[in-house]
Amino acid sequence: MTLIEGLLASLAATPAAEWLAVVLALAYLLLAVRQDPWCWVCAAASSAIYCVLFARAGLFMQSALQVFYIAMAGYGWYAWRGGRDAAAAPLAVSTWTLATHALAVGAVLLATALNGRLLAPAGSGALPYVDALVAWVSVLATWMVARKVLENWLYWIVIDLVAAGLYWTQGLHATTALFFVYVAVAVRGFFVWRADVVVARAAREAVTGA
Repeated sequence: MTLIEGLLASLAATPAAEWLAVVLALAYLLLAVRQDPWCWVCAAASSAIYCVLFARAGLFMQSALQVFYIAMAGYGWYAWRGGRDAAAAPLAVSTWTLATHALAVGAVLLATALNGRLLAPAGSGALPYVDALVAWVSVLATWMVARKVLENWLYWIVIDLVAAGLYWTQGLHATTALFFVYVAVAVRGFFVWRADVVVARAAREAVTGA
């Protein structure tokens, strides 16, 4: 059997629940690029399914991460729709300084090291440090999406490639394929959101210049 035939056979054997989670997750990402608040509804539904699938695959940090995603879906829906003030303007796309990024990356690496060390001795999960890294970077990037921070897409591009390899080793082939699609969509998401930042910056400069 060739590699392509093996891949097709694996995809054909993928459970319906995983395919549903994949479709919902892709819908979340495409709607997020458009800054549509309904992306968070798709995110919550997909995460609920993945919570079970990852636990069965022994990826316990990934399973726990889905609980966080569900909570963040509620927060994202709230924040993107203007928070408590229903008449408020939608949340605008913003950027972080290099110092903020350095602090965030440092915190993620520290959490990964501690988390991975806790998981590894007990043998409670496959590739514990990679599992922990994917989980903690995803926590950071999801928070950035909820706050509409432009650079979230750059974090997703990197961690989605790492996650694709992790999920492949655990037999989640449809999810692996999804994460490669995620990378392409994340690239587009970055340029779409960056255009909003450029327009907003030009508008501020026009007002200041006036």
